[in-house]
Amino acid sequence: MKFTYNWLKDFVDIKISPQGLAHRLTMAGLEVVSLDEKDGDVVFEIEVTPNRADCLSVMGIAREVAAITDKKFNVKSLMFNAKNIKHSTLNIKQISIKIEDKKDCPFYTAKIIQGVKVGPSPQWLKKRLELIACRSVNNIVDITNYVLFSWGQPLHAFNLDNIISGGIVVRRAKNGERIVVIDAAEKSLDQETLVIADEKRPVAIAGIMGGKDTEITEGTNNILLEAAVFNPSVVRRSRQILGLGSESAYRFERGVDAQMVEYASWRAVELIERFAGGRCIAAKSSPAIKTKDKNINFNLSDAQKILGVNIAPAKAKKILNNLGLQIKTKTKNNLKVKIPSYRPDLNLEVDLVEEIARIFGYDNIPKSLPAVRPQIGICRKPGPVSFIKNILLGLGLNEVITYSLMDKASWEYMATDKDRAAIEILNPLSKEQEILRPGLALSLARCVAYNLNQKQDYINIFEVAKVFSQSLPQPQEELVLGIALCGTKPLLTMQGLRKEEAGVLDLKGIVEVLFSRLGIKDYNFVQEAERVAVYVSKEKAGVMLRLPKETLDYLEIKNKKVWTAELFLHKLLPRLELRKKFTPLPIYPGISRDISLILKEEIELDNVLKGIRETGTPLLQEVKVVDCYKGKQIPGACRGLTISCFYRAPERTLTEAEINPLHARVCRILTERFRAQIR
Repeated sequence: MKFTYNWLKDFVDIKISPQGLAHRLTMAGLEVVSLDEKDGDVVFEIEVTPNRADCLSVMGIAREVAAITDKKFNVKSLMFNAKNIKHSTLNIKQISIKIEDKKDCPFYTAKIIQGVKVGPSPQWLKKRLELIACRSVNNIVDITNYVLFSWGQPLHAFNLDNIISGGIVVRRAKNGERIVVIDAAEKSLDQETLVIADEKRPVAIAGIMGGKDTEITEGTNNILLEAAVFNPSVVRRSRQILGLGSESAYRFERGVDAQMVEYASWRAVELIERFAGGRCIAAKSSPAIKTKDKNINFNLSDAQKILGVNIAPAKAKKILNNLGLQIKTKTKNNLKVKIPSYRPDLNLEVDLVEEIARIFGYDNIPKSLPAVRPQIGICRKPGPVSFIKNILLGLGLNEVITYSLMDKASWEYMATDKDRAAIEILNPLSKEQEILRPGLALSLARCVAYNLNQKQDYINIFEVAKVFSQSLPQPQEELVLGIALCGTKPLLTMQGLRKEEAGVLDLKGIVEVLFSRLGIKDYNFVQEAERVAVYVSKEKAGVMLRLPKETLDYLEIKNKKVWTAELFLHKLLPRLELRKKFTPLPIYPGISRDISLILKEEIELDNVLKGIRETGTPLLQEVKVVDCYKGKQIPGACRGLTISCFYRAPERTLTEAEINPLHARVCRILTERFRAQIR
């Protein structure tokens, strides 16, 4: 939005310098992105957020300036209505307005002005428009643009003599209808497009652009001046489909103030009669929009608590009044605030707190640390996902939250699962947000890279989030747990503190503890090429892998190994067994026997342990690997293992006579089934 310093003075008496005003506006939430001195004036350009459509006019900016500088807002600039214009309604039958759907067009007003003389605009008007980069066309078009920029209400002037039967119909276009717009482009229309039509054809695309057939030219003598309210979503959709843009569409998409339509229309009539001659002979409007007053109950004490600064009640009330908000005092601190029609963004009490804060000045609010005691967060929401997060937090991992969008090139280059096709965004906001991520590993890897750049020695992170993939008959959305480990972790041993690099066994240990806490028992790990698949009840439920060197180089991770795991929670959650069963502590001692053996590396240790458990049932209570080693005494392609077997009976003390035969069967299974060599 562009405006000039002198233009603002039509609405508010400014004493502050342009540079000072630019700073104050920026601090109040209207960022001034440029400030240029031209032809004895200063041109401002500001960024207007989508919720502040009221600031898409000089009047709206002036209202903000009046509040910021505590100056009086010149309300008289708005006071233009039918009483200011000498016109006759004897020819009212010349206008007929038909609106097919009030949702598309809640309000429409038309004025007929006869005997205009189209020509160049006055120099002051041309200068104002050209300073804000709006090309001067002729006095009629320039006046409609001037009213648009001044009051924020788009207008359109039609050559009345080219409107068949002189009537206006606001309707949806028919499929295949065509119109040549003012910029000479021919557009094909469909039922998604709202048009202004006469008896036979569309003469304008509602809220966006007029047609060539009814354009104002030097030969125009009679005009129909349109002012209306159009449905923002309809205008936005039509603009996107047709590829058209205009200052009018920019405002209609964000919503115009229905209370300003008549004021702006009569203001344009007054200017046309003054600078183009002619006389307004007829005026007609559709029924007025019925609106309910919007009131917000506001407690000044709550505002002080939120802002952390004491703002005097009189000061707060003055700020709200200066912004055009009407206040009715209930008690000293309790207010009933009536919200004007031009501020639809104000709906909650906290919105009014923000208004006070930005006009008071964020730089006037003292900096202070929050009065809270920081602590490690624990998920207190009920449910299995929160339980999973708490388990991982208890294991020392840190939860992260990463973006669900990523760039397409990164996924194609670094994808850990080539079978998962990405879902592309039709209108991405940036190159980094082209697709919905099909997996978590790459997002976590980026997080690892960032933390390594921050000189972190050990990164152990996890995230529970949704991933997306393109598949038939419809795209898939799945909840996934991702874990990433990298770096060296401190380890306390009998010999003292030492550091150990994170590896696949650390990742496997985390998954095993997680499954144990979740009551998942029927699981195993299977080596598949360069990754380890995690199976639960013979169904693949996840994967663990070391990220390849190409991916690490892409992320600029040097001399480090990154291990990741992805577990599909939609496959795990149905198998959870969170109910806990109390088992009395054993009262009889057990017996532990160790087995030292040499096992070929090609034989999976998980199958060996499973075979021992099956053979030792029911007296074998626990079996585990206590040592794994290699050396000169161990043949190549083999490994030395020490396996500990613990036997116990719940109702008696076991004897050697019971243990020895059972343990001998366990050793025999190792030698016969798994070709192990007992040492």
